[in-house]
Amino acid sequence: MVDDGEAGPALPGGQEFDEDDDEGRFFGGGVSRREEEILDYMDRREGEDAGPEKIDVAWLRKLALGFEKRISKNAEMRGKWEDQPEKFMQSETELDEAIKGLSILSEHPELYEELANLGCAASMVGLLTHENTDIAGDMVEVISELTDEDVDAEAEQWGFLVDAMMDADVAEILVSNLERLDESVEGERGFVYHTLSIFENLASQKRIAEAIATKSRLLSWLLKRLQVRESPISQNKQYTGEVLSILLQSSVVNRKHLIQLPNMNGIDILLQLLSPYRKLDPAKGSEEEELLENIFDAVTCVVGEIEGREKFVEAEGVELALIMLREGKMSKPRALRLLDHAMAGEGGVVVCERFVEALGLKTLFGMFMKKQDGQTTEHILGIFASLLRALPAESPARIRTLVKFVEKEYEKIGKLISLREGYAARVKEVERGIEKQKKEVNEEEWEEYEAEWFSMRLDGGLFCLQLVDLIVAWLCAEDDGARRRVEEELGKRSVGISVVRETLKEQLVGLEEGAEEGEVDEEAKHVREMLRTLIQFL
Repeated sequence: MVDDGEAGPALPGGQEFDEDDDEGRFFGGGVSRREEEILDYMDRREGEDAGPEKIDVAWLRKLALGFEKRISKNAEMRGKWEDQPEKFMQSETELDEAIKGLSILSEHPELYEELANLGCAASMVGLLTHENTDIAGDMVEVISELTDEDVDAEAEQWGFLVDAMMDADVAEILVSNLERLDESVEGERGFVYHTLSIFENLASQKRIAEAIATKSRLLSWLLKRLQVRESPISQNKQYTGEVLSILLQSSVVNRKHLIQLPNMNGIDILLQLLSPYRKLDPAKGSEEEELLENIFDAVTCVVGEIEGREKFVEAEGVELALIMLREGKMSKPRALRLLDHAMAGEGGVVVCERFVEALGLKTLFGMFMKKQDGQTTEHILGIFASLLRALPAESPARIRTLVKFVEKEYEKIGKLISLREGYAARVKEVERGIEKQKKEVNEEEWEEYEAEWFSMRLDGGLFCLQLVDLIVAWLCAEDDGARRRVEEELGKRSVGISVVRETLKEQLVGLEEGAEEGEVDEEAKHVREMLRTLIQFL
């Protein structure tokens, strides 16, 4: 990477250039006298009506030659006339025009491989360190255009160009630029925005997302940028949160890397950013609202990892989420989703125990007994299931949880069975639609539709039905009075406890089929064992 203090590539030792000698060989460009004459002829022909130009490999090679020529000329002029900008401004203008001319390649991704092979990708990355931030900024815009998802490029074509730029250390160079830019300057503010757009583009492929997150200082810069106080929230700060969220959603590796950042507690920083929204709400449709959503998404991703859950508890994330449940408005449903993710699965016990210690049961059961929207109810059920599964037998936290279910003559069980009835009815309705589709499709083709039909059932209420029946099964196993109340409530609806068992069996069959197909997942193994135990008990 060129140091900010350098004027450009150094000239070969002792070599002199005549600034007026346009016939000479340009340093570093590999342009012969004959090639330069051809290029000069092409320059003179610009603007003439030569008919439509065929954009192919031959055309690209000419374009690349001209591009490299202008890079070399500019380096030469800057090296010789470092203290007299007027002497090299013409070469700077020509280089800028050459950079902008590359944007047409976004319409011809079939040329990306050749562009990389010609070495242009590395040259493009090199210009990101140009002393003239206008030059570097225009190069950033062009790279953003070439890597944009709207470019009609095949994955392999896109990969040729991006891999070549990654080999040239594009991620770290872009981060270095971000660190030296001043967003109070309008042009540099745009520079930052387009740089973030490049990172968003690169993150569309998991392997590249992992490379830019783990092999550059990008995650650290994103966290630092998010801590800059602004009022109102700028587009760049919102975009920073979005890029961070995308990187964390794309990869477990990235999430663990953020958790392990040296000299920086990523989860604590994100929770501090959420803290002002305990009671305050950002304006609807504002950049601030989008930022809030992105930060919640980022934290929710990170607490999916065991190490992340431990950091979440240490940073008093459970307590913050509970305050939002009690007092928040816009933050309330997001805090509930965060807790649901943090308490579920392997390693969730540490969050479950802190939740009970922080008096979360009273808040959660109070919400449960009130009318809620479908998404809120789903997250509440998810937390119930996590508590019953994770809390150790006979522990004070588990006993306190069970007491909440049995108090007031088992009224929560009545609510659970009422919810079950609604979910079961919705699933039956979906299944009727599926049966109708089956009649319109040859039986030999049913297997092709199985995944789609199962997804329809899950979305139609099966997922929540499974959660309710899992909770009911645990309660029946823990308390004889709870089992009697469950049987009584089911009897009112002309069904028996066998319907709960059948739901658990279906869930177990699905997990066992996955295991037969070679899926290795410790979490799934534990769930299978739990389901077998509950089914046997019922």
